[in-house]
Amino acid sequence: MAHPPYMNSTGLISKIFPKIAEAQKPDRFTTDYLENVIGYGSGSARPVIPLLKRLNFLQSDGTPTQLYTRFRNPSERAAAMLEGLKAAYTEVYARSEYAHTLTKDKLRDLVVEVTGLERDNQIVAAITSKFLALKTAGGVNDATKVGTTVASAGEEPTGSAAPTALDRQFDPGMRRDGQRIGLNLAYTINLNLPPSSDPEVFNAIFKALKEHLLEP
Repeated sequence: MAHPPYMNSTGLISKIFPKIAEAQKPDRFTTDYLENVIGYGSGSARPVIPLLKRLNFLQSDGTPTQLYTRFRNPSERAAAMLEGLKAAYTEVYARSEYAHTLTKDKLRDLVVEVTGLERDNQIVAAITSKFLALKTAGGVNDATKVGTTVASAGEEPTGSAAPTALDRQFDPGMRRDGQRIGLNLAYTINLNLPPSSDPEVFNAIFKALKEHLLEP
């Protein structure tokens, strides 16, 4: 049975991924690029390349994907890493949609379920540590991220413009001839809360909502 990705030198993740975000994107991500540009050419660093492929950051021939490009953008980094984690750890996310919100102990229990190995097995520890290291390298927060998209309206025509059929469609009963109307847009945010009994998880979620959405 194939296990979720892991590597013995988990500590290299916190060193290599920031370099990936800073260095110029290569045409192909090779061992030569890893050694001469990123600065890590040891044998323990080379498993990073197949890891990047499991994350869908690289194609099979080493060509960077759009997800690789998004990871290099600070505003897209967390979302890109979260998408990569879901691609690389499919079995883990099949059992818990919010695996990235779990504590280390609960994540380790989940890895035990996926692999069928004993809890104290070194592979279980390596998979758990690697997942958490990638999460940290990508800045993935425990709080569920909520994305919103709002359509923007263009400038309102001047009062001298003739009324349009669209004006009449929005307010056919109250609108008087020659009078313009405004268009108000609203949006709804749907938040899926993780299945957790830990109050700190929900505190983090609502704190993030307050800081990024509710405060001006």
